[in-house]
Amino acid sequence: MKRALRLLLGLLLLAPAWSWAQPTAPPPPNGQLTLEQCLQFALQNQPVLRQARIDEETNEANIRIGLAGWLPQINLNATGQHYFQLPYTVFPNADGVNVPRQIGLKNTSTVGLAGTQALYNNDVLLALRSARPSRRFYEQNTIGVRIDVVTDVSKTFYDVLLSQRQLDVLNEDIVRLQRSLKDAKARYDAGIVDKTDYKQAEILLNNSVVARKQAIEAIKGKSAYLKELMGLPGTQPLTLQYDTLQLMREAVLDTTVALDPTNRIELQQLQTQKVLQEAQISYYRYGFLPSLSAFGNYNAVFQNNNFRDLYNQRFPNSYAGLQLSLPIFQGTRRLQNLRRVRLADQRIDQDIVAARNRINTEFEQALATYKGYYTDYLIGQRNLALSKEVYSVVDLQYREGIKTYLDVIVAQTTLRTAQLNYYSALFQVLSSKVDLLRAQGNLSTSF
Repeated sequence: MKRALRLLLGLLLLAPAWSWAQPTAPPPPNGQLTLEQCLQFALQNQPVLRQARIDEETNEANIRIGLAGWLPQINLNATGQHYFQLPYTVFPNADGVNVPRQIGLKNTSTVGLAGTQALYNNDVLLALRSARPSRRFYEQNTIGVRIDVVTDVSKTFYDVLLSQRQLDVLNEDIVRLQRSLKDAKARYDAGIVDKTDYKQAEILLNNSVVARKQAIEAIKGKSAYLKELMGLPGTQPLTLQYDTLQLMREAVLDTTVALDPTNRIELQQLQTQKVLQEAQISYYRYGFLPSLSAFGNYNAVFQNNNFRDLYNQRFPNSYAGLQLSLPIFQGTRRLQNLRRVRLADQRIDQDIVAARNRINTEFEQALATYKGYYTDYLIGQRNLALSKEVYSVVDLQYREGIKTYLDVIVAQTTLRTAQLNYYSALFQVLSSKVDLLRAQGNLSTSF
């Protein structure tokens, strides 16, 4: 039986250490990740978001600490003392002469149980008034962090995809230039053209190779930033998956939706701060009211000259009562505190006005940016189709000796530029869509 109890006690002592040692994050994902999967992982593992959740739990603990004042406060006190010399007390004798006499016993011990119950207290009343808005404020803070994480991860995801598509375009361009260089060199060797054609082809090829190297390094840096935003270890490989047709469908957004500033989490937080500030105003406004509490005590007193017999006899006493504490004069401290919190409340009002103006500006800017990029995207889509058609015709005519190599170079450059511009516009319009949804307060964080 004793061995089982020891084992159980050991398990209870080691349980906190085991729970601390166990990993809290899920294993890193494997394979290709879509945007939704990246967002799901980020919302579970981003350190900033975990800190926000910890702040919520910390605030909950603070709320319970404040509300604990409404519960009975019970204390157990025990004292023990030994008199080397008993104290003297002066008593008059039968003749009326004051005579000092030693009273009491050498060994005294008191065990007391004291309890208090707050009936009215301004401090605990403030804790009660602030509990609900305080919870709401930290919940809104977590929502704000989630919005930041979704925004940053989404835009960085599109940025990485843009660099990858640019790399694909450069790879295709290099293949075309290598073929053109080979054809131009063959024509020069055959004496049909001079060496300027294949020299120009070689120059263009070298420039594309350099651009490809830059794109490869850019992808590495942007992927590292995306992994940081996701909370993914730097050594973990990251491969992104996407559907171009799906991205093209997602680029469309209804721009006729009216702005409602109350949807923005920043404005909601300011309104919650105002509720908390009103609780502070009430606290100092009613600070002149008294505090009232009930108390009760039970004491067991043990006295004996012989220490071994100290606890053989008990002399109990008990009592209960009410305690009223009324502040009379505090040097105008309460009035100055009341003035200070009222000024802070007025400042929050101005913050709300400024936030509304800022939200409207952000919305107008995001809407204008989205419309501009969307128009660029539509035109880029048309230009890409045209440039492909032009290049096919010019390349065929060059092979038949109708067009010069300069015309081929111009068509290749136009095609590459059209491809880069199209993909740049596509991913820019997707990023601007994220900014517009955030400005509207409609960015989803449920993944």
